[in-house]
Amino acid sequence: MNAVAPLPDDTADLLAQILAARVYEVAQASALEAAPLLGGRLGRPVLLKREDQQSVFSFKLRGAYNRMVQLDAAQRARGVVAASAGNHAQGVALAAAKLGIRATIVMPVTAPRVKVDAVRRFGGAMVELVLTGDSYSDAQAAAARWQAERGAVFVHPFDDPAVIAGQGTIGLEILRQHPGPLEAVFVPVGGGGLLAGVAACIKALRPEVKVIGVQAADSDAMARSLEAGRRITLDEVGLFADGTAVKRVGALTFALCRQHVDMMLRVDTDAICAAIRDIHQDTRSVAEPSGALALAGLKHYVATHGGGGALVAIVSGANMNFDRLRFVAERAEVGEQREAVFAVTIPEERGSFRRFCATLGRHDITEFNYRIGNARLAHIFVGVRIASRDEREALAAAFRAQQFDVLDLTDDELAKLHLRHMIGGRSVLARNELLYRFEFPERPGALTDFLAKLHPDWNISLFHYRNHGADHGRILVGIQVPAAERPLFQSFLATLGYPHRNDSEHPAYRLLLRDGAVDDVPFPPGSTDIPHGDRQI
Repeated sequence: MNAVAPLPDDTADLLAQILAARVYEVAQASALEAAPLLGGRLGRPVLLKREDQQSVFSFKLRGAYNRMVQLDAAQRARGVVAASAGNHAQGVALAAAKLGIRATIVMPVTAPRVKVDAVRRFGGAMVELVLTGDSYSDAQAAAARWQAERGAVFVHPFDDPAVIAGQGTIGLEILRQHPGPLEAVFVPVGGGGLLAGVAACIKALRPEVKVIGVQAADSDAMARSLEAGRRITLDEVGLFADGTAVKRVGALTFALCRQHVDMMLRVDTDAICAAIRDIHQDTRSVAEPSGALALAGLKHYVATHGGGGALVAIVSGANMNFDRLRFVAERAEVGEQREAVFAVTIPEERGSFRRFCATLGRHDITEFNYRIGNARLAHIFVGVRIASRDEREALAAAFRAQQFDVLDLTDDELAKLHLRHMIGGRSVLARNELLYRFEFPERPGALTDFLAKLHPDWNISLFHYRNHGADHGRILVGIQVPAAERPLFQSFLATLGYPHRNDSEHPAYRLLLRDGAVDDVPFPPGSTDIPHGDRQI
């Protein structure tokens, strides 16, 4: 992007504003920490700029305070208005309370609750909070109306020289903290204030250092604008990385990024989730999705570019809603290409289930879902931990070598988000079914060992397992046992060696999964089902 003819801009003046910015009245010079685990895996030094350690758990207080502290007495008396997806709102709220300036802050209704509550906590009586719209752009439009009605000063979250200068102090700190060779700095991008300030600072002082912006693939207004050479307005933005969900970048930030930014990268939700996990593994901190954007981009860069120089990723925030963690954990394995997800079809006949388990071998199984629903074929949803895409392809080939139809769902959003949780339901084929829960020590190969032991004369009609990272694995199994054989089945359970519980009379199971007419009755006329004892296992 540096090949584009630079637009007129006084970089020296902006650098002077960065050097003079009054951010340290509320912010700290955040740590620049090595990420040894990730760096070892990537084979090069990785450093994290820990803006998640600020008092508002985000870098945004820098720009907000630097803008508001420069207001004159008349402007302060009129108060301020701000629009924000959450983190800028916290910075404005903190500045308002410290400076004694009344602030009206407009946030989208989709803003995470943790950010909304923090705005109220930091701002106290000095802040009036308004929730409206679905995105930052909606909140910005509402804030503009409030500003016009009240004559207040609008504190822009990104397209303001003082705000950009405040954010630019992060670039200054990085260069001071790492004076040695540095290949690239990765910056998360929404409206572009952080990227514009950091890029202008670094290019003025160390022009050989690359500055690379990173956006969520579904909120890539800056990347599209730079590619088009003009500002592009997105029709919709994704809300997972809510802190960077901006439909249109600023005019000033666009001009600065066009002049100083070397490259833009896009990353998807799975890659962001994997980066959140990487940050946690090296720091024991939990970044919000936008806070992990830069590291996701860094990993993408390493995978596609050579070199071995030091790389810096700005961890821009940690205002994570706790209930999002389950989704992050679910998707991080796929985002790291450590989990492959398949739908495998095997015959409902003796020996096929054992062949399926043998094909899995000692792979660590992350998920296993099955419900009997067809007299001839069994459809299994299985997740497997892998080391690389090549291993994923080899496993799919191994299934096909066993004459099993296989559908690779690893990159399928519908399957990963919804269908994996919807496998099951009632089945007229599940006659004589008993429902049991089992526990076993969670270790590599443990599920395969368990499956190998489940090999008596009884058919498996339901199976659900998901690795949740706990010490013990938990499995739900439906096993078809005719009434006359249930004493023998109890003897089998006693020798199995796993803690277990009979849930056959559980009300939710009877309501949702069990057909009351299937016990001890013959198959419907015309059924092609194989006689009991000769099916599946």
